[in-house]
Amino acid sequence: MAKCIHTMIRVLDEAKSVAFYKEAFGLEIADRLDFDSFTLVYLSNTETGFEVELTINKDQTEPYDLGNGYGHLAVVVDDLDAEHARFKAAGLAPRDIVAFEREGTLLARFFFVQDPDGYKIEVLQKHGRFQ
Repeated sequence: MAKCIHTMIRVLDEAKSVAFYKEAFGLEIADRLDFDSFTLVYLSNTETGFEVELTINKDQTEPYDLGNGYGHLAVVVDDLDAEHARFKAAGLAPRDIVAFEREGTLLARFFFVQDPDGYKIEVLQKHGRFQ
């Protein structure tokens, strides 16, 4: 059986990205591998073994074009309202909270935030299938 272990995103500014993911999601550097032309930074926390891998290409000077194919990362939290307020207070500019319903039944409550490179992250309230 396969086990998901990380997702990779390309970022322009390592320090800004590391600071964002620490502030927003409590992710810390688990490992950092520096090579001649690129650096890999693995971020994680104690909640899960899943990691976010930041790839910093040293010759990249312009923001990446995310194109129209990128979806989003998603995280789950115990208290969505408190996290939304914390994000706002930290200046992370979260979008408004949305309640997603189907036939009158709540499927999910969530908001989106963007990292310094424009990647969207969905922050979901623990509920139903989102545990």
